[in-house]
Amino acid sequence: MNESTLNGFSRREFLAGTSMLGATTLLGLPRTAAAEPPPEIQKIRLVHAPAICLAPQYLAEALLRLEGFSEVEYVATPTPKALTLLEAGRADITMGASPDVVVAVDMGRGVLPLAGIHAGCYELFVNGRIAAIKDLKGKSVVITGDDSTERLFISSIVAYVGVNPRDIRWIVMPSAGEAMQHFVDGKADAFLGFAPQPQELRLKKVGRVILDTTKDRPWSQYFCCMVSARREFAQKYPVATKRALRAFLKAADICAQEPERVARYLAAKGYEPRYEIGLEVLKSLPYARWRQSSPEDTLRFHALRLHEVGLIKSNPEKLTAQAAGWRFLNELKKELKA
Repeated sequence: MNESTLNGFSRREFLAGTSMLGATTLLGLPRTAAAEPPPEIQKIRLVHAPAICLAPQYLAEALLRLEGFSEVEYVATPTPKALTLLEAGRADITMGASPDVVVAVDMGRGVLPLAGIHAGCYELFVNGRIAAIKDLKGKSVVITGDDSTERLFISSIVAYVGVNPRDIRWIVMPSAGEAMQHFVDGKADAFLGFAPQPQELRLKKVGRVILDTTKDRPWSQYFCCMVSARREFAQKYPVATKRALRAFLKAADICAQEPERVARYLAAKGYEPRYEIGLEVLKSLPYARWRQSSPEDTLRFHALRLHEVGLIKSNPEKLTAQAAGWRFLNELKKELKA
């Protein structure tokens, strides 16, 4: 049989990478899961965004089939704002950045946050003489849209140090790749990179990092990425929603426990063909954080920042009350002995 495959991987390498997922069947499903009825719907739609920190979302494919979904579809987007497809009804469940979740809930876009997954993955790169976050006032920052993940995240970051995001000059580019290239070309003072962009910028020796959300407080204490479902989907298909969330959480555990195997899987599937970069990202992110931290605290933290600068209308208390969809998470924490 022909050994050539897409992305420069041989069929043998692909099978070696994906054999790990065959082994996940050994994990089985918890006894309570086996006693549950099957999902009310057989097809589920996820998002493929240009961010490998979403590794649990890609790894979840095989686990979702174990949960009873016969068809798993990934809908692609050129920006990291995965929630856009959820809001448009084109996807059912996805990981997405916490500030995006806050705005979606505030605007009543039919998004129901289910759990946090991990912290970190975003790094703020700068050119020139910028030494601290407060120095971004009056400077240019390149983003992928006026309501992009990067703009919301940076707005929350600068608000924390007393800078109004309206005092930043925002440069909008149509895709994540073009936004990073704009920064590489020296046409912007700052750029918020998400994995694997920080790794690529370091390889190019471009820019300096003034904030690493994996390491720097208070950002490292809160979820960067959360799992959310279409509210209508969760209400109509509660069994499917819980089973899907279980797949995400178990996939996050595998990322934490076996990053080498997951990196091979991501490379074989073409999500991140560069094994070394995928492995670096997987080892750097706390994928077991879902067991320890409160997603409600994360929403409250970003809601406070974004409310202070007028980017959302709801106060933190009202927003967290609107978001409250933690029933599935609380049940799964007991079931999976979190």
